[in-house]
Amino acid sequence: MERSRYPKYIFDWIGGLILFAGYIAGSIAVGFVGLGSKFVFRVDFMQKPWFLMLSNAVVFCLMIAAFDFLMVRPKTGKKLNFNFSPTNFYTYLLIFPLMLGMMFIGEFVTSQIPTTGPFFGDYYEFFENLMSNLVDDPIVMIITAVIMAPIFEEIIFRGIIQKGLINKGVEPWKAILLSSILFGIIHANPWQFVGATLLGAVLGLVYYKTKSLLLPMLLHGFNNLCSSALIFYTEKESFAEAFKVSEYTILAIGIVLFSLFYYLFMRKNKVYYSEI
Repeated sequence: MERSRYPKYIFDWIGGLILFAGYIAGSIAVGFVGLGSKFVFRVDFMQKPWFLMLSNAVVFCLMIAAFDFLMVRPKTGKKLNFNFSPTNFYTYLLIFPLMLGMMFIGEFVTSQIPTTGPFFGDYYEFFENLMSNLVDDPIVMIITAVIMAPIFEEIIFRGIIQKGLINKGVEPWKAILLSSILFGIIHANPWQFVGATLLGAVLGLVYYKTKSLLLPMLLHGFNNLCSSALIFYTEKESFAEAFKVSEYTILAIGIVLFSLFYYLFMRKNKVYYSEI
């Protein structure tokens, strides 16, 4: 039998420490550059949107490189490699409505989290101020949210963590759930945690079934593009506000879309995928 060109690495606590070490190394490197900019150029790069974009890329690249060189190559003899194959058009017709349905459901659930009070109020104000800084440069925001984040985050959370857990013998649904929860946690606020965890479950499901990392990247970019558009054109980043309907209407539409296309994708889509 022909050997697969994709390494069968695993993800465990050691792999988690390696990713974290890459994150720390990247953050320190970015911090030094930001600090140096104040002394050399008399400019605070840390306040520039383009620097934030490049900083994220550096941190993610070091995380992936650390896992590749310290975890994958020594144990498999192969470099980290992923399947980015496109799929048949019919599958795209199923996964995008599936994703949209979960986006609607996620919006409703997120809207139930308080934004006022002694804890949530201050935290939400901080979060809102942070988001307002990100929209100062729409081009940088689109590049970061719609292109870079889907590529790097899907490689780490679906390509490394989820796939590595499944390779280790973890049941697929548990691997999808764990990678989705970790994906939610790294967003570092309760409002994005809920949405990111729910959407991460769809991304993980699509990756598990299609075996192609391209599809969750496209879906992730689609979600972030919709969120960016809502940020620019509505005050609350809300489909309900944009469409002038109630949150319960959005929830109902989301449940119908998700249920229908989940059934079609999981039960009626007879295309089977594999990595060779």
